[in-house]
Amino acid sequence: MAEPGGRMRQLPLDLAGTPSHAEEDFLVGPSNEAAYAAIEAWPRWSDPVLRLEGPPGSGKTHLGAIWAARAGPVRIAARLVREEDVPQLAAAGAILVEDADAGPLDEPALFHLLNRVRERGGSVLITAASPPEAWGITTRDLLSRLRLAPVARLAAPDDGLFKAVLVKLFLDRQLVVDTRVVDYLAVRLERSLAAAGEAVAALDAEALSAKRRITRPMAAAWLRATGRGEGEEGEDEDEHEDG
Repeated sequence: MAEPGGRMRQLPLDLAGTPSHAEEDFLVGPSNEAAYAAIEAWPRWSDPVLRLEGPPGSGKTHLGAIWAARAGPVRIAARLVREEDVPQLAAAGAILVEDADAGPLDEPALFHLLNRVRERGGSVLITAASPPEAWGITTRDLLSRLRLAPVARLAAPDDGLFKAVLVKLFLDRQLVVDTRVVDYLAVRLERSLAAAGEAVAALDAEALSAKRRITRPMAAAWLRATGRGEGEEGEDEDEHEDG
């Protein structure tokens, strides 16, 4: 979350229901700083191919968008790479191949693409939630090539970063929320940026509808209603918190 010297950087956020993939909206913390540095190092990569791996909601799409803004690549889902498209893709110089573990691959086509990019001195960024061994690849040469490529790994946001994300999401909606609400949500939500964005958007809508500020009981009720946690039954803390 903080750089040496105490400076804050930015992380992938889903603002007002619409994902913001701008670089200035990327909070960097221990869970993603190595991956961010790898993207920032382009075009001085040690290899033409970089694998970007991390669980859903960890920021792969956002980092891919940051790289796309810098490199201007052709973007394509891995499952859509076909042999007849390889020459045109390779000619682009930079290719963002997304979600390599999300569906069946045309393995000869992907292998051919990686070889052509190496020959031409281009760059390929491949995103996936898991390593190549889990993609069901049967072409040994392709699996070997992917294994040899450098990998930048993302983890789920750590506690401090996740709380910082929640705070920024609330502030971006011009909402001032008690730290107890943030702490309460942080330990009960799925540790992903998508979950944080959904929670903040839902609580904002509920507060507007009820014409009340966001409180911990309101967060607890939303968690119960959506099956994300048992929340807290019993007395309504709103009166105590408002008083």
